[in-house]
Amino acid sequence: MFPVEIRTDRLSLRRATREEVSPRECYDYCREDADGIDEVTEYVPWDPHATPKESRDYLVRCEERWDDGEAAAYVVRPREGEDGAGEFAGMAGLDFQWDRDTAVFGTWLRKRFWGRGYSGERARAFFEVAFGEFDVSLCAVEHISGNEKSEAAIRRYVEAAGGRREGEFRNRIERDGDPAPAVRYSVSQEEWREAGGERTATLRWTDEASE
Repeated sequence: MFPVEIRTDRLSLRRATREEVSPRECYDYCREDADGIDEVTEYVPWDPHATPKESRDYLVRCEERWDDGEAAAYVVRPREGEDGAGEFAGMAGLDFQWDRDTAVFGTWLRKRFWGRGYSGERARAFFEVAFGEFDVSLCAVEHISGNEKSEAAIRRYVEAAGGRREGEFRNRIERDGDPAPAVRYSVSQEEWREAGGERTATLRWTDEASE
């Protein structure tokens, strides 16, 4: 039910499956000694992967939640013309809370792809999908308190879409087995449309092999 590929000016987001990125490759970028992994996972609610099986299980969960219509997880790759074109740059996802009419954004990128504005570009495409294709009334995103880099990026794209910072909530998420505070931002569909509601991403809904 979700688009299998989302293309923006600089990025390709393709459905996260074991065919798109093998468990071994995923493990190479997520393992405990991967380059920059300590900084990548400092402010995310998951730890570096201890084994290739952990990476496989993660990808299987992505596939299952997609098939169940709960969430759309994507592998992020820079497009031709970008430094590192075609490489695995990270993951991005839309978690649909249908009972709340809400889509929650999430993403992480390998350190070498930080500072390029990819998070905002991905978010603009996600607004198009969530509001324009699935007609949810609200999009939300959270970051762990103290994550200044994410805060700056999120604030920029949320405010550009007409949204706002809702506030900091205690014991909002689980991190390292303990409750942790998080800051939440949201954009309503009405706010997004009033701010321009641009439709610039290209969506593909079926795999080429099945067309």
